[in-house]
Amino acid sequence: MALYRLLDVLPALSGDHRITRRFTLVPGSDYDTDTLAAIDALGGRTVPWAEACERPYDLIVTASPKGDLHLLHGPHVLLPHGAGFNKSIPGEGSADSASGLDPEFLRRAARHEGAPIALHALAHPDQVATVTAVDPSAASRAKVIGDLTLERVLASSPLRDRYRTALGTGARTLLVLTSTWGPESLIRRHPELPARLARQLPYDEYQLALVIHPNERSLLGTYELTERLAPALDAGMILAGAHDEWASALIAADALVTDHGSAALYYCAAEDRPVVSVHGGGGELIPGSPMAVLLDRVPQLERAENIIEALRAYRPGSGKAAAEAAFAPPGDAVERLRTEVYALLGLTPPPHSAVPRPLPVPAPSRRTPVAFDVHVEATENDGLRITRHPVGTGGPPGHHLAVEHGAAGEQLARSASLLFRRTNPTPTPTPAPVDLTWTADGWTRHTLSAYPNCRAAAALLPSGGSLLRIRGHEQPYTVRAQPLTEGERIVRLDPAVALSAAYARLLARPDEPALNCHVGERTFHITIRPATETETTAAI
Repeated sequence: MALYRLLDVLPALSGDHRITRRFTLVPGSDYDTDTLAAIDALGGRTVPWAEACERPYDLIVTASPKGDLHLLHGPHVLLPHGAGFNKSIPGEGSADSASGLDPEFLRRAARHEGAPIALHALAHPDQVATVTAVDPSAASRAKVIGDLTLERVLASSPLRDRYRTALGTGARTLLVLTSTWGPESLIRRHPELPARLARQLPYDEYQLALVIHPNERSLLGTYELTERLAPALDAGMILAGAHDEWASALIAADALVTDHGSAALYYCAAEDRPVVSVHGGGGELIPGSPMAVLLDRVPQLERAENIIEALRAYRPGSGKAAAEAAFAPPGDAVERLRTEVYALLGLTPPPHSAVPRPLPVPAPSRRTPVAFDVHVEATENDGLRITRHPVGTGGPPGHHLAVEHGAAGEQLARSASLLFRRTNPTPTPTPAPVDLTWTADGWTRHTLSAYPNCRAAAALLPSGGSLLRIRGHEQPYTVRAQPLTEGERIVRLDPAVALSAAYARLLARPDEPALNCHVGERTFHITIRPATETETTAAI
């Protein structure tokens, strides 16, 4: 959606009382409703198209040459829409021409004297050469400004840890799927991929996020989109926001699965991390474009046995050439654009500097899994490997079903082998005048009585660790996982994972005092001992 590109650019004009910003929507878009809603959500003011065509403006800024822009009176600044000009749209403009650099639209814009392009702002010198080849007279108006969205991404890269904390990623690998719009997009060609990856990837090792083009989101509507994605969303997948949260998710990502959409180029320009392609060919990708360069160099998911194998096949440096073909060396793009725009306005820029605005902190998943099929595998040195998958993804049942009581539905609770309760699962906004709470051992005894099919109940203790009671065992246990040190960082295991490991071990060996629990490539030492009176009577 061109609107979001404009919103990245407009801060170059911020902080100036002499400038008033108004939005108008060029007729003919299939996505009018969502565009107007997005402007309204921002608090922007719109001008009806008919009214906008009746008066002159000091400057008209657009991110697309399409539509009847010649009806707007005033000097035009044309900005790139996306990165790299990689796609042609079948049935629109000139065949095999990049959308945004299409000769038909550029010549049409040049012919209309009432709407001259005063500045064609581009992101790479090769794009200037393309514009000049279409219309030699445009050479003086085409200038390499840079990509302001990329500037925001690079300026926000130091916030990576903050974004990952907000998303709840932790020590997991964040795998982001990016989908452009149209019939060749990931979401159209591989609609089952998010759910398939949620089913295949262990929950404690991987986190999924989906970045989807605003046009596709607008076409389906948020409700329809979330219903279609329900299995993956229920398993904890993040659906990134349409405006600028998508870029925050790319900064937080450890790996990317992409179609031929240009979002991948921002990811490659920021860091050299693995990229896997799901683009299966078609008529939209332009040969020799930056995205074609990228997709030619990265692993194809369909050629690998699974996603993990495909990620391991990525060769470091594969994305660098593609990013260099899409973007000029970054830096000062905001100032360059501001200088050009103020010259067109005949104004002196304000004294404050113009810098890229940091990207916002992304929102976490709205659906956190609370019931897991837990797979248990014996390992060397008498350890256990624990692999959890959210219930409902369609995978095979595991060694046991572990369910968070008070968060999952009653049907799942009654089917659980292990029921666990986190500390203060449903805090009230106003404390009761006379408080009532469980002791840890009291809750586990009550739960085993209330759920006769449940074999174990556990309560996470405020002091750390958990109290675990197994049916038929007289003494409750305290279970605690020792944190790991990785360089200067500390890795802590979710107590629910440690409980599943302890439960599996105690069923087989009731007197075992400890074990090594393997989660992915990490090994956590778990101690199991009889609970003390202080622990059994702890308020939860």
